[in-house]
Amino acid sequence: MDFDFLYNPYKSKRMNVFGENGMVATSQPLASQAGLHILRKGGNAIDAAVATAAALTVVEPTSNGIGSDSFAIFSTADGEIHGMNSSGRSPMAISSPKLKEMGYEQMPKVGAIPITTPGAVKSWAEMTEKFGNLTLKENLEPAIEYAEYGYPVSPVLGNSWERAFSGYKKILKGNEFEEFFKTFSLNGKAPKIGEKITLKNHAKTLKMIAESNAKEFYEGEIAYKIDKFMKENGGFLRKEDLKNHKVEWVRPLNVDYRDHEIWELPPNGQGIITLMALNILNEINMKDENEIYFYHNAIEALKLAFSDGKEYITDIDHMKVDLDELLSLEYAKKRRGLIDHYANLPKPGKLPKGGTVYLATADKWGNMVSFIQSNYMGFGSGIVIPETGIAMQNRGHTFSLNPEHSNYLKPNKKTYHTIIPGFITKNGKPVGPFGVMGGYMQPQGHLQVILNMLDKGLNPQAALDAPRWQWIENNTVYVEKNFPEHLAQMLSNKGHDVKVMLNSGSFGRGQIIWRMDNNVYCGGTEPRTDSQIAVY
Repeated sequence: MDFDFLYNPYKSKRMNVFGENGMVATSQPLASQAGLHILRKGGNAIDAAVATAAALTVVEPTSNGIGSDSFAIFSTADGEIHGMNSSGRSPMAISSPKLKEMGYEQMPKVGAIPITTPGAVKSWAEMTEKFGNLTLKENLEPAIEYAEYGYPVSPVLGNSWERAFSGYKKILKGNEFEEFFKTFSLNGKAPKIGEKITLKNHAKTLKMIAESNAKEFYEGEIAYKIDKFMKENGGFLRKEDLKNHKVEWVRPLNVDYRDHEIWELPPNGQGIITLMALNILNEINMKDENEIYFYHNAIEALKLAFSDGKEYITDIDHMKVDLDELLSLEYAKKRRGLIDHYANLPKPGKLPKGGTVYLATADKWGNMVSFIQSNYMGFGSGIVIPETGIAMQNRGHTFSLNPEHSNYLKPNKKTYHTIIPGFITKNGKPVGPFGVMGGYMQPQGHLQVILNMLDKGLNPQAALDAPRWQWIENNTVYVEKNFPEHLAQMLSNKGHDVKVMLNSGSFGRGQIIWRMDNNVYCGGTEPRTDSQIAVY
């Protein structure tokens, strides 16, 4: 029978998943099973997160890879909250004047130039070493097996693969892209849904990373292969950049909202946008608001926060404003005063000078992890290092070549990062990880699931199932096709330029794990993709 695996004429409903000993929520069933395997083997939530992240580079290469960056917020069994930033810096040899001399007016999207130092692999090693029960070699075993022996392509993954592959064929011209098409195709085409694909070079590289505790990637044979390719193809990344990469352990930021504390990482990530929007909404009784004002106020608060974020967020060492000022209640009050009954065009406030995968894990000891990694745009730069299977990210595309811009390209600088993990506590006690992947949708998705749970009282699964909106620019707001028509019409009447989208691909994909008062875990998973929660 020749089924259409993307055609679902009847609405299905997912239920919350419950478990006590361990839980792994992610966008790919095979990746969830990899994390569960590690938990059953005696690994903790940190081990499971690493195993799942590595597996996702294999079973969802359309969104991330070995050449990704990564971030995490997690709580350990003692209730301590930890933050990890393993985003890479721009190459030491690159600069805006150099690119201007080469004829570039803005950062290119593909090729060797927008590649920054990949940080994900180092994060796997350090998280395992500092907090895990197992070794990196043990944690990478499931990913290596998937890559070496192959796996069948799931429905949403297959559709994304076909769309991305077709798009890359149109724009990737040149010998430097040959390895991409060799690596991610079957007989010159994207693999079909249900078709099996193996990634032998990927497996070989993961084995080298596992055996060397990641040193081969940053200082050994793999680093030399990356260096050689970049020199031959006009890239700036060098083995010295790889060797100098460091995982940064940071204190996450938080704001109080509805008797809970919402945690995000500090810049260079954009999580502070969610926190600023929540601060703006904190003095508005969203629970009792007329439903149209619930959405109107949320959209307007998000727009105000995003306009500040896009203006000021960059490498924290290069930021021109103070984080405490951005998150101050006084500043939130000023911004809140700009919200009225009609949609406004947002502008940054005046301040004193001064393609992604998400996963959540939890274990029987009380450790919980919110982890995210990404190649940025789909497969990334279109560059795959020969004989390694490593798809390199194109994160440097977010740099600006305008010297007046906060995110101006400089050597050895972190760029504005879209990927953000989230975490919730109550009265200082860890409640659980949450996240919604998807470029600039991410802080919007974070805001919406928090409002859905803490203001609407929706359970984790319902909070993810709820139809989403997405602010694009000016007063343009996209809504999903199942967004209530009467609310879309009322938003339009308030000046929002509402557009109904038939495809939900741009509205993000999320996971939530919520630890209840009896210490049982409740999990919700994304209905817009191939997600699964593995539990025992």
